[in-house]
Amino acid sequence: MGADPTGSPASSTPPATKTLSHVVTALGQLWPVSGAEEWDTPGLVTGNPDQPVRSILLAVDAVDATVGQAVEEKIDLLVTHHPLLMRGVSSVAEERYKGSLVARLIRNNTALLAAHTNADVVATGTSAVMADLLGVMSAIPLTASLQNVNGTDTGLGRVGDLADSMTLGDFARRVAETLPATAQGIRVSGDYGQQVRRIALCAGAGDSLLAHPLVTSADVYITSDLRHHAAQESREQSALGGGPALIDVSHWAAEWLWLEYAAREIRAVLPGVDVSVSDLRTDPWDFVIVQ
Repeated sequence: MGADPTGSPASSTPPATKTLSHVVTALGQLWPVSGAEEWDTPGLVTGNPDQPVRSILLAVDAVDATVGQAVEEKIDLLVTHHPLLMRGVSSVAEERYKGSLVARLIRNNTALLAAHTNADVVATGTSAVMADLLGVMSAIPLTASLQNVNGTDTGLGRVGDLADSMTLGDFARRVAETLPATAQGIRVSGDYGQQVRRIALCAGAGDSLLAHPLVTSADVYITSDLRHHAAQESREQSALGGGPALIDVSHWAAEWLWLEYAAREIRAVLPGVDVSVSDLRTDPWDFVIVQ
């Protein structure tokens, strides 16, 4: 190892190689943690700030399959949308799956970082990407973000219009063709032939927004994880006083759409770092039985 002109030992990290600390700062500029919901836990989960980062893998979930992929491909940093430790844990013993994953990541020098609601609210976040791919134009957030992020109009969900109205059935088929296939498929509540144009959506679990004025005034609302009572109440109210049809999609599939957009943004701010997207399906459902 040589020394620089000041007499300090030369770094073993090549000048072009980014450290994890540098990468975390860059990703924090794309998805500022200040934009996260109060209950959320985005940010760095494992990793040494001084370790080099030459490769990044993006995935929706930190599970055995995606952690295994990162380790097998010798990835330096796994970036997931969902935080592994979002809810409090009292142990990371390896007999529990979260502890097992944390230990596996550490042993293999693979850092883990989560970008969750702070990546939902930005102008190129999960719902914005979904709206763009579905042809929803001039989409605006359903809710204002807690913090102004990068000086843009930010917040959860999106609402906008299609270029032309179409039947709910045809639009549901567009949704199915846009999202990666899952066992759940696309569930729809509404008249197949009704015309829709104004589209509200929230990538991920969005039943908390069912009563939002921008949702109730839309022709259809797309989200995930709709529970029986919430969906039934929405549809009964729509029948009585007007309101949206509902399209329920896989939580994983809706947010997976965002990963390639996020990868492009990372490549732009971290030139020279190899950035890839996992195509592993981490939707928890494997098959359905049609009665």
